Amino acid sequence: MAYGVNFRDMYRRAAYFVDKILKGAKPGDLPIEQPTKFELVINLRTAKALGLTIPPRCSRAPTR
Repeated sequence: MAYGVNFRDMYRRAAYFVDKILKGAKPGDLPIEQPTKFELVINLRTAKALGLTIPPRCSRAPTR
């Protein structure tokens, strides 16, 4: 089980910054951003091997 950033959102934000830079903004003037969307990833095979029970609402099909 791990939390990780939502890469789709990070790529979207990167495109936003590229657009600003291509329109003439100085990279040094752009704000630094931290990720705001995260994903919870559960390896069901490992959880089963460890004898853990994952509630059905947490083990739904992947959203991608």
